[in-house]
Amino acid sequence: MYHLSAISKKVKTIVLFCLTLGFLTSCGDKSQERESTAIKVEVREDNGRYTLYRGGEPYQVKGAGLEFGSVTDLWVHGGNSFRTWRTENGVKSGQEVLDEAHKYGITVSMCLEVSRERHGFDYDDEEDVRRQFDMLKEEVLKYRDHPALLTWIIGNELNLESENPKVWDAVNDLSKMVHDLDPNHPTTTTLAGFNKELGKLVNERASDLDFISIQMYGDIVNLPRYLEEANYTGPIMVTEWGATGHWEVNKTSWGAPIEQHSTTKAKNYMGRYHTVIKPNIDQIIGDYVFLWEQKQERTPTWYGMFLANGEKTETIDVMHYIWKGEWPANQAPAVEYFKVNGQEAQDDVKLSPGQSYSAEVKIMDKEDDAIQYLWDIKQESDATQTGGDYEETPESIENLLPENQEATIQFKAPVTTGAYRIFVYASDGNGKSAHANIPFLVE
Repeated sequence: MYHLSAISKKVKTIVLFCLTLGFLTSCGDKSQERESTAIKVEVREDNGRYTLYRGGEPYQVKGAGLEFGSVTDLWVHGGNSFRTWRTENGVKSGQEVLDEAHKYGITVSMCLEVSRERHGFDYDDEEDVRRQFDMLKEEVLKYRDHPALLTWIIGNELNLESENPKVWDAVNDLSKMVHDLDPNHPTTTTLAGFNKELGKLVNERASDLDFISIQMYGDIVNLPRYLEEANYTGPIMVTEWGATGHWEVNKTSWGAPIEQHSTTKAKNYMGRYHTVIKPNIDQIIGDYVFLWEQKQERTPTWYGMFLANGEKTETIDVMHYIWKGEWPANQAPAVEYFKVNGQEAQDDVKLSPGQSYSAEVKIMDKEDDAIQYLWDIKQESDATQTGGDYEETPESIENLLPENQEATIQFKAPVTTGAYRIFVYASDGNGKSAHANIPFLVE
């Protein structure tokens, strides 16, 4: 082999050029040879109808929001996809989440957790924005080749309590980055609600997104009208929908939101799917029902489709029917009515300290299973968080309820004045439960 020093300057230049070209070609080949098990996902439009395709075939998302819930149960009941709110949830890594989903043939819309202005992030701080960009880039590189990955969600409800429009510039830059690194998966961002102004803002500043995702609860019945008013005809996903929000319901005179019982919620899930989501499949390319687990948000039962003990509610039966076209063999008990001292929640139930009162619930079970009742009294939550931020579950108050708990009980009001809530749970002994609660004031 010749040393370069022994070659003329002209030849040396040619050799260096060829070596450099060979090195670059080699690097390029190595990059091209990177093994990927990703399945191509894309949004296609045909005569004004949008459809999600996966592996070249139309893919109908039968999805739920799931972070700590049971993937097995989702599969059993007919779901084929779930969405997350971050890549690493503190219990499982993104790899573990995707691997478990893949085991059941389920896909994941993986969320890149983008910092929110309402939590103090400043989108005028270019250094912090760049740091976030680099961090999320690493997440994309980690998971882009996984076969269970369906879409990338860039941030969750970044419009909530937000004023700085630069957040959408950051979202657009992140979307471009994802497309550069991962040509196999479309990008979206989720919006809390929707209106003409918001649609215009996101469309102008984050036009690189493949579609937008909308999250609505009781107000979802108005989504078609909002889209029409905004003249928005592009593809959308509904990435959160389900119970009526605690900000959308009537309140007691002391400000406690009145939660619907499990049977009313189930009816609303069914109605909202069949009046909004199913009739608009030309534009709605997928949906994720909320929430395939249990969480505390104003109450322990407001949004979760499961109870804290793992029992399933009627809303899961409804989704089973929607996804599979038939009801499960065993259905959850249903609530016919619930009263405290002869009053319902909207009657502003007020009790005297330490006095005895009656509470009565009427439950119907299609299989005539023997119902087991559990009652609970908690102080009213004083949480003011928004956007699903973490809340502490109020402690149960002891020595107020009888040992033998049936459909009708006598209980004592707390001795301390203030706002409380009484809960009843009715289990069929087969893993299904109904639930209801009534707020009351001790004065």
